[in-house]
Amino acid sequence: MTRPCPGARAVTSTPNWQPPANSTDCHMHIFGPYDRYPLSPGRGYTPPEASIQAYQAMCTAIGLRRTIVVQPSIYGTDNAVTLDAVAALGHDRARAVVVVDDSFDLEALRAMGAQGACGVRFNAVSGNGTPLEQLEALGERLASLGWHLQLYAHAAEMVALEPVLARLPCPLVIDHMGGVKTAEGGLGNPGFKALLRLLDGGAWAKLCGYRSSTGHPYADVRSMAEAMIAAAPDRCLWGTDWPHPSLLTPEEVPDDGHLMDLLGEWAPAEAQRQAILVDNPARLYGF
Repeated sequence: MTRPCPGARAVTSTPNWQPPANSTDCHMHIFGPYDRYPLSPGRGYTPPEASIQAYQAMCTAIGLRRTIVVQPSIYGTDNAVTLDAVAALGHDRARAVVVVDDSFDLEALRAMGAQGACGVRFNAVSGNGTPLEQLEALGERLASLGWHLQLYAHAAEMVALEPVLARLPCPLVIDHMGGVKTAEGGLGNPGFKALLRLLDGGAWAKLCGYRSSTGHPYADVRSMAEAMIAAAPDRCLWGTDWPHPSLLTPEEVPDDGHLMDLLGEWAPAEAQRQAILVDNPARLYGF
């Protein structure tokens, strides 16, 4: 039995600052249309459809141009919706992070690379994807392609996986602030300390903070965000997580304009914003 979840907000506010040209949303998803892209029976939640057109309207409102389409768990390893979204957005402004398992050989991965894929996501939180047991073997395969490995895990899993993650031969991108919750210690959480050590060792990380917060206006995540930016200013990325899946009520769904305002507070200097929104994504994703 899957649970329903609300969709994105119908209206997005305008941020109180203007992002630089070619700003990048490094984490979003497309859902549907479901008659063309049917949902996986192994999914954990059932969201409303979230179209490319609705996403582009949000981007226009907050000043984003480039996009990283991340394969959501509701589609398992069927990456058609994600790769088709990249084609629709344009290869000059979009890339894909896909979900595969060890049944995908190098030829299959190269074929997806020609469609804009440049990374593979392991989702240990939502499941319905690549088993963590395949992490090291797939990391070797990704290194041969010049791809990165993206990990979404709970804070405790970050601690347990740290030795494996530290020796991966391919770039590592850590989702959603390492899965650390402010209610579980924030800066003092062992998972966050592991995240900072991995950043010090060369990992990348996404500043998608609302999932870590106790709730709107998400002010409690600021110290974590600032610590991540200080640790790796040239390897921090930012994403909306549009359309904000896995939440329970419409009241919980963030306003993406407010999320952009939060980034402005975490990174007040123009050079920081340029790095996080433009330069860092351009290096990692090949824009």
